[in-house]
Amino acid sequence: MGMAVSIDIRDLHVPVAAIDDVVEWLHHVDATFSPYKQESPISAIGRGQLGFDDVDDEVRDVLRLCEQLRLDSDGSFDAFEVPAPNGTRFDPCGVVKGWSIEHAAEILEQRGCRNFCINAGGDIALRGSPVGDESWTVGIRHPVDDQRLATVVTGSGRLAVATSATYERGAHIINPHTGQPTTDLASVTVVGPDLTLADAYATIVFVMGLDGLEWLEKHPDYDGYVITHDDTTYWTPGFADYRASE
Repeated sequence: MGMAVSIDIRDLHVPVAAIDDVVEWLHHVDATFSPYKQESPISAIGRGQLGFDDVDDEVRDVLRLCEQLRLDSDGSFDAFEVPAPNGTRFDPCGVVKGWSIEHAAEILEQRGCRNFCINAGGDIALRGSPVGDESWTVGIRHPVDDQRLATVVTGSGRLAVATSATYERGAHIINPHTGQPTTDLASVTVVGPDLTLADAYATIVFVMGLDGLEWLEKHPDYDGYVITHDDTTYWTPGFADYRASE
């Protein structure tokens, strides 16, 4: 779906099948859920050629998740109200990206991997640690100056880091309420235990604007960091636990 994915496994013994299984899964996700492919089931749903009862359980699970996020965000996330590359108004990429990488992490765990980082276009699923008892270190790019880091997130164990911004793809994040791209904020980063929700929540906060941080505080275990266009930063109280010492 137009993103590079890197896999960094720090375990001493890595089954070759683990990487193969992840690559196979990601190709499956692309074929099934990509709105860039006219032949994908997602494109057929957008065109009205397939309905809820016509798709398999995997696709239905994603459709249910999209609806849960729509209700939770009062419509600030609505996969059925955004323009898609296939020419329809259905684009679930705002949740599929994080969901697919979180499942990729689960595949690695099932194959015995314990310490790894999967980076999908800047959205990251972490497990364990890079070396010994050290924490993973994730730099958050400054939205204006690509030679600077806005902040640095650290953590170990199970952790997800997701960022929504316009510096890579321009004003592509649509506010479903208006049907127009939203650019009120420069960047939103969300951290938490699951990349499925961290990625979706980052999109929702980006659409909501600064009010989105208050919304995010209602979701246990997830915290956010926002940068405005005048380079002012705001964050939820719990985000301080993830910031590296300056």
